[in-house]
Amino acid sequence: MEKVEMKTELAKILSRIGALKFGSFKLTSGEMSPYYLDLRIVPSFPDAFRRIIDLYIELIRNDIGVDCFDRIAGIPTAGISIASIVAYLLKKPFVYVRTAERQHGRGKRVEGILLPGNRVLLIDDLITKGGSILKSAEVVRTEGGVVTDAVVLMDREENGKQKLAKDGINLHYLLTTTELARKLHNMVTITDQQLETIMKRAKKEMT
Repeated sequence: MEKVEMKTELAKILSRIGALKFGSFKLTSGEMSPYYLDLRIVPSFPDAFRRIIDLYIELIRNDIGVDCFDRIAGIPTAGISIASIVAYLLKKPFVYVRTAERQHGRGKRVEGILLPGNRVLLIDDLITKGGSILKSAEVVRTEGGVVTDAVVLMDREENGKQKLAKDGINLHYLLTTTELARKLHNMVTITDQQLETIMKRAKKEMT
C-alpha cells in the first residue's frame, strides 16, 4: 500500500473511533492544548487496533527495514501494548522501559533481555515534545543498547522530531496532526473552526 493510502486509512480509523477531541487538555509535557489525540482508546476497538498494528509494521518494513534492529522497546504506557504485538508479529524480542527504577527485585529500568550493543527500535503512539522518547532512549543506552530510530503513529508537530534528531534519533511517523485535520475536514467530520484550531497550534509550535 502506498503511504498516501495508509495516511487516508488511518484518518478514517481515527475518525470512526472518535480519537480526536476538542476542548482544553493538559499534555504529558505539562502544556495545555485545544485538542487531544486519544490513541490510548485504540486497543478498545479490536478491528481498528489490528489494522493500526498492520500500519505500524508496514511503516517499519518500508522506512527502516526489519534487519536494521535487534529488539523492539515499548515506551510507557501507550507504546507498550503496541510494541509487544508488533514485536511478536515481526518475530523480534520485546522489552519495555520503566519510567522509574524498581524498588524491588533486580531494580531494572528495562524489563526483558537487553544485551550490550543490541540495536533497539523504540515504539510509542505519538510524539509531542519528544520527552518520553528521549528519556526512554537514555535508559536503553545506559543499559548498553543502541538507539537510532523511533516509530510513532502520529506527530503532533511540536518540535519533537527536531529534538530527537539532535539526539541522533530518526523519527518515523505515519501522519501529522495537520495532515489528519485536513483529511478529516475533507471528510466533513470536523468544522472549519476545528481545522483552524489545529493549524494555528501547529504553526505556533513550529515557529
